[in-house]
Amino acid sequence: MSEAEELLSTPAEWDLPPERHRHFKDVLMQQIDHDTAVTPRRSRFLRPAVLVPLASAALAGALLVTLSVDGRGPATGPAPSATTAGASVTLNRIATAAMASDTVRVRDYQFVYVRTLVRENMGDFSGPVRLGALHTEERWTSQEPGPLRVTGWIKASGKDAIMPDQMLPIESPDPRPAGVDHPTYRWLASLPTDPDALLARLRKEARPAEGESRDQAVFSLIGDLIGGTIMPPANAAAFYKAAAKLPGVREIPDAVDAAGRHGIAITLDDTGFATRDEWIFDKETLALLGSRFYVTDPDRGITTETLFGTTAVMQTAVVGGKGEVPARAAAR
Repeated sequence: MSEAEELLSTPAEWDLPPERHRHFKDVLMQQIDHDTAVTPRRSRFLRPAVLVPLASAALAGALLVTLSVDGRGPATGPAPSATTAGASVTLNRIATAAMASDTVRVRDYQFVYVRTLVRENMGDFSGPVRLGALHTEERWTSQEPGPLRVTGWIKASGKDAIMPDQMLPIESPDPRPAGVDHPTYRWLASLPTDPDALLARLRKEARPAEGESRDQAVFSLIGDLIGGTIMPPANAAAFYKAAAKLPGVREIPDAVDAAGRHGIAITLDDTGFATRDEWIFDKETLALLGSRFYVTDPDRGITTETLFGTTAVMQTAVVGGKGEVPARAAAR
């Protein structure tokens, strides 16, 4: 058994770092001060997962894992082709559709269940993207306001899944109250529904990684919050209207999620940062379908923007406890 396999086979403490784990360079700068394996917080939109065994900083780089598209190798993504004005119009249409959606109330004693399809990069941190197989991830997010150390649970299954079929706690070193790192329904419902007020709040809450603009950090934070939880329609609409006000948002007329569904994508370019996110919406219903993530990292030999992650949100529901699985909904 290799050192990496041995670490992965030991009991793991699963951690939620204070900032979005997709910023892998920022993650690897975190202080390594434990002797167990941990995973940083997965974003609410299930952006790339990072598995960092804290027993070894060097091995942490070798085991970094990110979402990818297929098993054939890196794919180059087209540059966004539509204007900021077009993206703002589309985001306001999406907000209108969100406002018209059914209200689903979530109680403090319940869990929000999200089932997604993902593809992950099986390559190491220093090399090119090496794409793994499509697999399923299920997550149960606690709605207790806290502060909590264990804010939820996650289970992956299928080929190339990390620690397959194990129910693993999403755990923080310090108890966390409801907020951006633990977004409960009650907390989300407390946020401003005026898009200007909400954007001002998000600018204060966002924590840009090194080299990242605050607008990009806000865009990523919104992506975290819309993709893996349930909130009142008015709050969902406010998030999309706030995103429409960000300078540099762009519309991509055709994008494909991890399930192969075509939709409209919204992105925001930050030319000074290594990664770019896309949110994908159904062209007719404007429902959120999934996401894609791109990276440009000359230090790794990735000189052309390369697709290194994709997700598809297949089911979102309210359940009574961790491990409880609702009846399977038909794929959208």
